[in-house]
Amino acid sequence: MSSPAPPAVAPPPTHYENFPVASWLCPPRLRPPIAAIYGFARTADDIADEGEDGPEQRLADLRAFGADLSATARGGPISGRWPEVFGPLARAMRDFALPEALLADLLSAFVQDIEKTRDGGLYADRAELLAYCSRSANPVGRLLLHLYGVDDALALTQSDAICSALQLANFWQDLSVDLPRGRLYLPLADCAAHRLAPGDVRRQPPAPEAIALVAAEVDWTRALMAQGAPLVHRLPGRIGWELRLVVQGGLRILDKIEAQGFDSFSRRPTIGAADAPLLAWRALRMRRQSTP
Repeated sequence: MSSPAPPAVAPPPTHYENFPVASWLCPPRLRPPIAAIYGFARTADDIADEGEDGPEQRLADLRAFGADLSATARGGPISGRWPEVFGPLARAMRDFALPEALLADLLSAFVQDIEKTRDGGLYADRAELLAYCSRSANPVGRLLLHLYGVDDALALTQSDAICSALQLANFWQDLSVDLPRGRLYLPLADCAAHRLAPGDVRRQPPAPEAIALVAAEVDWTRALMAQGAPLVHRLPGRIGWELRLVVQGGLRILDKIEAQGFDSFSRRPTIGAADAPLLAWRALRMRRQSTP
């Protein structure tokens, strides 16, 4: 459950993050709670995806992780299995009143990933996929807005659009990784519209219809990002710049998918340090365009 973002302070080298963590753009006082949120999400993701455990053990571990979240929110005793997670998280929840429900939503998305893969489940349409994004990605944006004291309805809606677009960009970026693991995020209705059965998208080389399907998903994702992008002009200072870079990171991944002919079935496009100047220029251009 990761997606492109600008470089962050000391991210684990084996993961490709879906939001920047304690970056130099964040005010120093917010770096500890942001790092605590990151540690919570990253550890839950590792429980769901890493190691050799089977699905039932992963689900049991996520239930235990969720029980520790509930205990942390109420000041009760925790299991002690993840002190490096729940120690900082307890301080962040106490000092910044982080909503437990948003953190629980993230956990529910990890559980859904395991259950979907185990049961061979597929996403029927875009609405069902967005419902998943509402728990796998959108809570991150809402948690960050909470830290900055932003809670109006329009800002939350625009944040949800950006976060969902980032999650979708990650899906289309990771087709070569997810499909061998039994995860198909391409909605069945979209596959059918391109005359593809679920098994067809696993064929190599990809059929022209599969390439056209990814092109359509990229167009949809760009439109969703555009719905949320005006939020960058409403948030002052560092958070505005942080969000500009996040938006441009997601759009850059979509550009790279397009640049390789929409064939992310064969190769996973990435962004890196070489993309930083372009991302910064595009973020600056967003700033200038907002000035009358």
